[in-house]
Amino acid sequence: MVQERAGGFSLAELAEAAGAEIRGDGSCRVTGFDTLEHAGAGQITFLNNPRYRRLLAGSDATAVILQAADLEHWSGNALVSDNPYLTWARVLRCFEPSREPNPGIHPAATVAEDARIGATAQVAAGAVIASGAEIGEGVYVGPNSVVGCEASIGEGTRLVASVTVMDGVRIGRDCLLHPGVVVGADGFGLARNGERWEKVPQLGSVVLEDEVEVGANTTIDRGAIRDTVIRRGAKLDNLIQVAHNVEIGENTAIAACTGISGSTKIGANCTLAGGVGLVGHIELADNVHVTGFTMVTHSLKEPGVYSSGIAAVPHRQWKRNLPRLKKLDEMAKKLRELEKELERLREG
Repeated sequence: MVQERAGGFSLAELAEAAGAEIRGDGSCRVTGFDTLEHAGAGQITFLNNPRYRRLLAGSDATAVILQAADLEHWSGNALVSDNPYLTWARVLRCFEPSREPNPGIHPAATVAEDARIGATAQVAAGAVIASGAEIGEGVYVGPNSVVGCEASIGEGTRLVASVTVMDGVRIGRDCLLHPGVVVGADGFGLARNGERWEKVPQLGSVVLEDEVEVGANTTIDRGAIRDTVIRRGAKLDNLIQVAHNVEIGENTAIAACTGISGSTKIGANCTLAGGVGLVGHIELADNVHVTGFTMVTHSLKEPGVYSSGIAAVPHRQWKRNLPRLKKLDEMAKKLRELEKELERLREG
């Protein structure tokens, strides 16, 4: 659903909010937003990917956010930016519905007598705050969320709904945890006893530093001995598994369905695309970028882009290729023999 805001904003107001340069009529009113393909009168849109430049000519948008190099393809009002997508994000914040604070504890919430709740915090219906927990100022504990014993939630953090924060977990300021997040469940620690498994107690905790965002149904396990740590500004998508004693560096972003095995250390300013898998006890340097569905089986000690896996091909082609893949080792041996024979012939 495309949102409209009554009265809207002048283009000049949006430019100031986003830190962008105006081209055209700064007094024109912008009341909504949409995609480049669908935006109409009164709406703002953006161009970030050159493949969509062809849509500029037919757009009815009141204004477009774009780079200076694309101005020659657009004759209307514009916000010019070196980073149109970042400018778009800042513009959209102007249209976000305001969340009026409603401090207090809902009658249907359950709060331990010795829990410490900030005066401006809000605890919604069905929430449970356990003994010794500390909820900072401006915190929102959403419906059916659970905050365990001695856990702490920093100022301005939001637990949207049905978030579980286990005993002793520490969450910093201005974090955002989406529905279904579980922070501090036991890590997968098991010791073999003959034909049986014995559970290894998981006695560490989890620390989320300030401004961390965690997507829906992502799970972050507590440490076995020391803590699992998510550093400041890290962003985690939905359905990610973070195992015990993992450390994720500042401002690292990780996309959905990634699985991170225990005791892995990921540096700062990294990106992991969807479906990436990391084995345990490895390290990724700062500024490492891993493409989708890559399996990382060893430490990546240098910044850069890393990939593995095989891209999709037509099924008939895959059926032809698969038997050859199984013979790669044999083919490599034959190739080495041929190279040696060729070298002998050259010497002769």
